[in-house]
Amino acid sequence: MKLHEFQSKQILAPYGVEAPRGAVAITAEEAGQAARRLGASRFAVKAQIHAGGRGRAGGVHIVSSPEAAAESARALLGRRLVTEQSGAHGRVVERVLVEAAVDHIRSFYLSLSIHAASGTLVLAASGAGGDDIEERVLAGEDGLERLSLGDGSQARPEDLGALAARLGLAGQPAEAFTALADGLRRAFLELDASLIEINPLVLTADDRLLALDVKMIIDDHALFRQASLAELREEDEDEYEVKARQRQLNYVRMDGSVGVAANGAGLGLATVDLVHAAGGAPANFMDIRTTATSLDIAHGFGLLLDNPQVRALLINVHGGGMQSCDTVAEGLGIAMRRAGRTLPVVTRLAGNNADYARSRFANFGCRIIECPDMWTAAAKAVAAAR
Repeated sequence: MKLHEFQSKQILAPYGVEAPRGAVAITAEEAGQAARRLGASRFAVKAQIHAGGRGRAGGVHIVSSPEAAAESARALLGRRLVTEQSGAHGRVVERVLVEAAVDHIRSFYLSLSIHAASGTLVLAASGAGGDDIEERVLAGEDGLERLSLGDGSQARPEDLGALAARLGLAGQPAEAFTALADGLRRAFLELDASLIEINPLVLTADDRLLALDVKMIIDDHALFRQASLAELREEDEDEYEVKARQRQLNYVRMDGSVGVAANGAGLGLATVDLVHAAGGAPANFMDIRTTATSLDIAHGFGLLLDNPQVRALLINVHGGGMQSCDTVAEGLGIAMRRAGRTLPVVTRLAGNNADYARSRFANFGCRIIECPDMWTAAAKAVAAAR
């Protein structure tokens, strides 16, 4: 579950994360009033959406008067903001965060996440924060310093101090960094986070470390024990993803033409990668959970059939355990009958009830292009979508 910037800052404040003074507004008038109460010489007016890259998309304005803050809010509120992380459909701005602008002498990047391979908690930091951190990471020019915290139960002060030194911090700023990093560690564990990211974290002339922007994601599977956080969920997330989650499907919408369905997150990600490798563009990622029924699966395929950009379907299923191939076949058949739309369907089926699934496809009138392996299936799906 993604949290808004203002929510993340409020939640992390008890853990020692200091942020600029600010207030949330849902109207231009409220934004102007908030700026007057702050009494600063400059203000940051920031769109609050569940997507990064707001600054470069025009979602962050720096202004010098309460009147200008109100005008900026008026321009942002109700706007569909499209960023490199929002997808082509973008996100509608329903609120803005008005903060006192902060002068600073240095900026940093700081994050906590779980290492995919080892399952350990990793603290990552860079002496150069900012919007272009992703590009620098991909180019190998990020300058990221990484510190493994194991299971996260504790962090040795000397290790955090050494990390601060590598970032060029000493004295009071180094002590503040050490305390901040340990506070983030505690927050990560206690709040069942999967990501906490501060970018930028800035150092002021009076040796304070302030979080100018914060991103926080809570593990959906842990919300049953995070009741107060679960109440913050807002369904301004992609409507496709929300509907899919309610149907035992993990779904992420993309901008391509090949609809993808697989049973298992790893298999689904591999299938998406193969579509890219074959020169195509996936329209989605869809992981069919083991608890999904044929009606749940039909709903997922319905999302793809309702998307006019989708021109072919790629089904990569390895039946086993609680989920069998024929359940997926039945789901597609139901979806096509409901939608009244047929598309080229490329399949790679293996495992439990694969043969029965083929007969179910035929019974539903689904003409499939069956492939013996994943690569062939991806290539044929890309060709069919052209």
